[in-house]
Amino acid sequence: MNVLVILLPIALLLGLTGLGAFFWALRSGQYDDIDGAAWRVLADDDEPAGKSSGKASGRKTGRG
Repeated sequence: MNVLVILLPIALLLGLTGLGAFFWALRSGQYDDIDGAAWRVLADDDEPAGKSSGKASGRKTGRG
């Protein structure tokens, strides 16, 4: 019975911590676009590995 005095507050603290983390994620926008990542994986907008257009993919290389 004495163990409940220790375990009950620990369980409540862990539960409130998880609930707080969930509300923090909700407020910071973690669940705004849940389908976007799934569609980005399926999108085939990459160039084939053998064909490059000569561009440095938007990065400046330092060469003239």
